[in-house]
Amino acid sequence: MFDVLIIGGGVSGMSCALVLGSAKNKSFMTEKRIGIFTHQKSSSLQDALFYNAYGIPAGKLGSELLTESSTHLAETYPHITQIQNEKVLRIEGEYPNFNIITNKNSYQTKKIVIGIGSANTFVIEGLMNYVIPHQKALPEKQRIQLKNTDHKVAEGIYVIGTLAGWRSQLAIAAGSGAAVATDILTLWNNGIQTHAHDSIR
Repeated sequence: MFDVLIIGGGVSGMSCALVLGSAKNKSFMTEKRIGIFTHQKSSSLQDALFYNAYGIPAGKLGSELLTESSTHLAETYPHITQIQNEKVLRIEGEYPNFNIITNKNSYQTKKIVIGIGSANTFVIEGLMNYVIPHQKALPEKQRIQLKNTDHKVAEGIYVIGTLAGWRSQLAIAAGSGAAVATDILTLWNNGIQTHAHDSIR
C-alpha cells in the first residue's frame, strides 16, 4: 500500500515527487511510501526547448529534462519508487483504498496525484466523469482538464499541471506540482501547515 502514487513523470509530477521526497526527515514522514509512474512517451517535454524558464539554462531540451529529472529523483530521494514503462489504464475504489491498474500490474494507494498533460487522448477509466474542456487553452486545440477545486478532484485524488487547468508553462506546471505536494505534507502533518525547505545553514 502506497501513501501516495503520482501518475506522470513530466514537470508537474516530478516537481510533486521532489518536494515530497525532500520532506523525508520530518517526523510525520516516517514509513510514508511514495511512488511515481514515469511513463513519459507522450510527454509534451519530448519536443520542448526552453529559453524562458527560471533556473533552466537557455536552450535546454525538454527531452534532456525528462532524463535528468528522473536521475535527480533517483539519486537524491531513492526512497521514492519510480515505476517505469507502465501506462495507467484504470482507477478503482475510493479514499483511502484506491487500486491503480496499469498495462502490467496493479497497485494500492491511499492518495493519487494525476499530472499527465491536457491532451484530449486522456483515457483513464474511473476519471472520465471529471473531464471538461480546458478553461485556459484555445478551443481549437481541444485540450481537456479534470474538474477540480484548488487541485482537488475528489477525496484523495488531486490533479496537477495543465490537466488541472493551468496554462502550458514549465514554471506554472512545476509550481502546481509543488503546491499539491505541500498540501499533502500538511495533511500528513495533522493539518498543520508545512513545506519542505533545504538550507546551507
